[in-house]
Amino acid sequence: MPKLKVGVLFGGRSAEHEVSLVSATSVMNSLDKNKYEIIPIAITPEGKWLSSADSMKLLKEKSPTANQPEQILLPNPQHRGIVNNSAWVRQIKPVDVIFPALHGTYGEDGTIQGLFELADIPYVGAGVLGSSVGMDKVVQKELLKHAGIPTAPSVWFTSSEFRKNQPLVLQTIEKSLGYPMFIKPPNAGSSIGITKAHNRKELIAGLGLAAQYDRKILVEDGIKNAREIECSVLGNDTPGASVLGEIVSSNEFYDYDAKYVDGKSKAVIPAKLPPAVAKKIRAFAVSAFRVLDCSGMARVDFLVQKKTNKIFLNEINTIPGFTSISMYPKLWEASGIPYSALLDRLIELALERHAEKKLLRTTYQPKKDWYKE
Repeated sequence: MPKLKVGVLFGGRSAEHEVSLVSATSVMNSLDKNKYEIIPIAITPEGKWLSSADSMKLLKEKSPTANQPEQILLPNPQHRGIVNNSAWVRQIKPVDVIFPALHGTYGEDGTIQGLFELADIPYVGAGVLGSSVGMDKVVQKELLKHAGIPTAPSVWFTSSEFRKNQPLVLQTIEKSLGYPMFIKPPNAGSSIGITKAHNRKELIAGLGLAAQYDRKILVEDGIKNAREIECSVLGNDTPGASVLGEIVSSNEFYDYDAKYVDGKSKAVIPAKLPPAVAKKIRAFAVSAFRVLDCSGMARVDFLVQKKTNKIFLNEINTIPGFTSISMYPKLWEASGIPYSALLDRLIELALERHAEKKLLRTTYQPKKDWYKE
């Protein structure tokens, strides 16, 4: 059997560029070399596409890439591959499936998924719609609330509204929510741009920071005495939920440093919760996955109050981290699916979804060729 050509996509024009490099390294090291031919596809912070054995090294070392041949993924289903920009179609590098280890803007928000669709290449993870609503926490919350899935009380507004009428925005926030509260750029991940405000001064600073990363700003109630519980979901139309894990952050909240830098945060797997509460969380995770039209994979994060066990869905991540310390693969490993087998399953799900979509009609023959007249 010929090896399946797997393009692993990483880097990107995103504040989560560095996280993507670590995720992709872990994925490429763990893919079964007897089954797959791995094609590294790098996107520089400026948006240049590269595809060579040295691509990862170049991005990690922030080396100059001016002399590297630029690659293009053609939005043409006849080719389904990566092509050298200077050589055009003569040097197409075929790709059977793409594994996007591409976090944040232009990777997790439906934009790159749209390119995969145009190119007719199977890919791991949610489609265009699931990715975009999964990325935008404001739209995500509205859909979840409509489905009866509890989320933290919140308000949102645009960055321009905050700049034009700061007193009114502050008044609206403080009237709707109490301190402490979290300020977030809705279309960012890895806790980048997020702050916890305990007073108006910190609120103003947090709003200014969030506005640097997004045109919208989300402010959420700081759920008091909350535990951070995570659940991994795997599947397409009939997804399943993993065992639950709890994050014990090394900082006041699970920020970027606590996630990746200081190495002091701890994961408790399985999370110590009453069975009925754990069952409810897993059900909410699967429901959210389906409501937001996700596929392949997602990590769903919850806040659970310590005394009451009241549950709030915090957010869903359609391309969760795949580093050695990431919760998505760790939760599935605790559920009986090792890392390498998990990668196999995700690729199978990508091919399965693509095959189902190929059964759909994309043409229509009218009774009369009216358009020729």
